[in-house]
Amino acid sequence: MTGNRLRAEGLVLTYDNRTVVDGLDLEIPDGRVTVIIGPNACGKSTLLRALGRLLKPRRGTVLLDGAELSRIPTKQVAQKIGLLPQTPVPPEGITVSELVTRGRQPHHKWWQQWTEADEKAVSEAMERTATGDLADRPVDELSGGQRQRAWIAMALAQDTDLLLLDEPTTYLDIAHQVEVLDLVRQLNRERGRTVVAVLHDLNQAARYADHLIAMKTGRIVAQGPPSDVITADLVHEVFGLTSVVVPDPVTGSPLVVPGAPWQHG
Repeated sequence: MTGNRLRAEGLVLTYDNRTVVDGLDLEIPDGRVTVIIGPNACGKSTLLRALGRLLKPRRGTVLLDGAELSRIPTKQVAQKIGLLPQTPVPPEGITVSELVTRGRQPHHKWWQQWTEADEKAVSEAMERTATGDLADRPVDELSGGQRQRAWIAMALAQDTDLLLLDEPTTYLDIAHQVEVLDLVRQLNRERGRTVVAVLHDLNQAARYADHLIAMKTGRIVAQGPPSDVITADLVHEVFGLTSVVVPDPVTGSPLVVPGAPWQHG
């Protein structure tokens, strides 16, 4: 995987002097959908925040195109990496269309007017996320699912080659979860976007990922194609869950079927 645009070397990440990730090395495959899985508090979201420069490493470094991410000007980072954090907070009173429009800010200079390219990016992002009918509504008045789709639209309007998504299906019902993940896959397949997502649902992760990273207690336990990573042994090691792994009848990807409650290890 040598030469991939986004990677980490010797990464140590802390919260309140508590080490969450310790000495982690990682390369994100270009042009692929990478999904990070693992139990709660294992460091998934912490790692994603560091990859998006929302969290400064205690030690080690994140590299983008061979340069230290921390040394790249913020606007340049925003032109290359789009990030949807886990619980974004909108400015008070902002409408959906205004929020999505903000995704274009990294591409503007102070003298630059709104362009046809901006209009196209915003319109397409809202169409893809089915947020057009919400355009004039304040974001803070939306349901959880509607709000999540608005944030995803903003990230899409940013039109970056690298897209980092922290639990993008939060608050969404199953139909909208599938729609969002289908959209992520479509962006990857049609436009070559490199996507890194944190997901809780193992079966969704296995279905949509090209490259899967399993984490536990701040370290990478396994990584590679879902068919190699998702095994009954790994599910037990990482999640403490007894299960059977069978082929998904639709996609052929690994499908985790939990064992009976009394069988849990």
